[in-house]
Amino acid sequence: MPLFSVIVPAHNSAAFIRKCLHSIKYQTFTDYELIVVCDACTDDTAKIALNYADKTLIRDYHRDGLSRNAGIDAAEGKYIIFIDSDDWWLHEYVFQMFANILIQGDWDMLEYGVIRKGSGYHDARIGRIKEMTTGHVWSREYIGDTRFDDGAFSSDTRFLHELMKRKPKVVWLDMPMYYYNAGRAGSLCDLHAKGVIK
Repeated sequence: MPLFSVIVPAHNSAAFIRKCLHSIKYQTFTDYELIVVCDACTDDTAKIALNYADKTLIRDYHRDGLSRNAGIDAAEGKYIIFIDSDDWWLHEYVFQMFANILIQGDWDMLEYGVIRKGSGYHDARIGRIKEMTTGHVWSREYIGDTRFDDGAFSSDTRFLHELMKRKPKVVWLDMPMYYYNAGRAGSLCDLHAKGVIK
């Protein structure tokens, strides 16, 4: 069983997914599996993912949340890490730092700092949980049967709320680890802002 299952939901991501996958491939800590879920892809995303991923799942959901569910269902790691296909890790030692913290205690969740395009550093301030999938590492056992719904937007917020209701044991790493490429043209946030999806 790997320590981490790293899940990348992807839809027609060929133009930018390599940067994401490179930031995973060159981590100094290697006890992880990489699961890329290609959701309704009509470009070369799956072909690119096959060169990197331990598991490449081809799906036709047209829903980011359901892609994440497929990743959870396929995961074998002790902890689940989500990364969007247009985002990337800022350092090659990110997974090592996560591992150093998580093996020292019985934690349900680790929250880390995120650099968000356009608004800067979102810290991992104790007592304040970010309402998005990025910025967290979850125990697979704690997630249990909780899954994302099939909403086109904000399914990550609803998923997080369900997990937080059970009051997880949380550890914070107040350091920028992740680059959130917010508002990229064609992303869910962009489509939501334009009123294309609700």
